[in-house]
Amino acid sequence: MEPAEAEFLAEKELVTIVPNFSLDRIHLIGGDLGPFNPGLPVEVPVWLAINLKQRQKCRLIPPEWMDVEKLGEIRDQERKEDTFTQMPSPYYMELTKLLLNYASDNIPKADEIRTLVKDTWDTRVAKLRLSADSFVRQQEAHAKLDNLTLMEINTTGTFLTQALDHMYKLRTNLQPSESTHSQDF
Repeated sequence: MEPAEAEFLAEKELVTIVPNFSLDRIHLIGGDLGPFNPGLPVEVPVWLAINLKQRQKCRLIPPEWMDVEKLGEIRDQERKEDTFTQMPSPYYMELTKLLLNYASDNIPKADEIRTLVKDTWDTRVAKLRLSADSFVRQQEAHAKLDNLTLMEINTTGTFLTQALDHMYKLRTNLQPSESTHSQDF
């Protein structure tokens, strides 16, 4: 899966906007949205929030977890724990990128948030690489990937599957095949 595909999936997540226009409920394949009334918050998918924001039709309210204090706690906990901690959103990296790219003027302390999310991402990817290295060295047969996001799995998935494929080939080449056994009669 490409990063763009993970981002596409993230765009279906709901965020709150405050529209500056009036519109009755709209009916879409993914469900009904609205009604839209000026000054009244409404939840919409990220793709619609970005579209409306670009057309200056709304103000975006950042998700609850997109706060400097909360993200600082998440980063610190991630650094302390040996295992992966649960993230506030399965698409935290993608949502941060999208919302800060298109609505940074609606997000207080946007630069600090960007830095905290990047620090958390770097910590998690480093942890993932160490886990993958340990997995390969110990020649494990399976792994438990709790609390990883799709994008994180995506970053090491290709490397890990190729490494496991090479390990398998090496193991099968080292084991004598059935046809090379001598037959004693």
